[in-house]
Amino acid sequence: MSGTEQPIPGPAPRAEPVGHQGARVDITQRPALAITGWAGVVVLIALGWWSYSAVKASSAWSWLPILLFVLVATSLVVVPPGQSSVIQFFGTYVGTVRKPGFWWVLPLTLRRRVSIRVRNFETNRLKVNDADGNPVDIAAIVVWQVADTARSTYAVDSYENFVSVQSESALRHVANTHPYDNAEEAGASLRGATDVVAAELAHEVAERVSIAGVEIVEVRISHLAYAQEIAQAMLRRQQANAVVAARSRIVEGAVGMVEMALNRLSEGQVVELDEERKASMVSNLMVVLCGDQPPTPVVNTGSLYS
Repeated sequence: MSGTEQPIPGPAPRAEPVGHQGARVDITQRPALAITGWAGVVVLIALGWWSYSAVKASSAWSWLPILLFVLVATSLVVVPPGQSSVIQFFGTYVGTVRKPGFWWVLPLTLRRRVSIRVRNFETNRLKVNDADGNPVDIAAIVVWQVADTARSTYAVDSYENFVSVQSESALRHVANTHPYDNAEEAGASLRGATDVVAAELAHEVAERVSIAGVEIVEVRISHLAYAQEIAQAMLRRQQANAVVAARSRIVEGAVGMVEMALNRLSEGQVVELDEERKASMVSNLMVVLCGDQPPTPVVNTGSLYS
């Protein structure tokens, strides 16, 4: 044989999974060093008096009390109820002030206010395919709250947008794993088991947004319907299923009533019926009990066998 030998292909290089573990901002909330702001007010008064005395005495160090006054004044922070203040000192996270009040914190720091109130929003109406492949329109109301102010500030760019996007993503995933309606009652459906679906959706959203220091209080489905293009067809199918279920219930009840009537006649010895008469009686009773229209009685004055 002629020609160059083909190299034997070696094993393909393994691709490492891409996730958030390597790029996660490893930071957690901790309390910041803060004392009551009224102590800072007392220091400001003392510095003001010192500055006035130094300027009046034309001291060469008159700039020092003024500088200290500015530093102390800019380090006072007011934290309203339901808010927190994230403190950053030259790029380093030093802590969070969560307790409302008037506080004196470390000077030369950047402070970012983060709301820790309970908030809620409604997702957009999403068109997704359920487990059976039917397009449905679905929306949910998400109730959430910032639990870790450090992660919400530094782990993601915008925690509000992050919660919104991840909630819609989780809603799509949960809607894809359940059918809209399950006539066989073999599993949870979007329409028939809203509490189960809402609990599953809440857990999935909570897992997705935990990296941003956000906790989910509650998730509820606010809108659920078939997409417009198949709404009429699905309505006819639901009506047919309802008719079949109603007919099955009627037949079940009619059979029980006929059986009870035959047993009562036999136990009370009201009349002796042979098999042919019993079949005729059962046929008549089933027609009367299962018919849509009121029956029209016909009196037979002759013999059944004539």
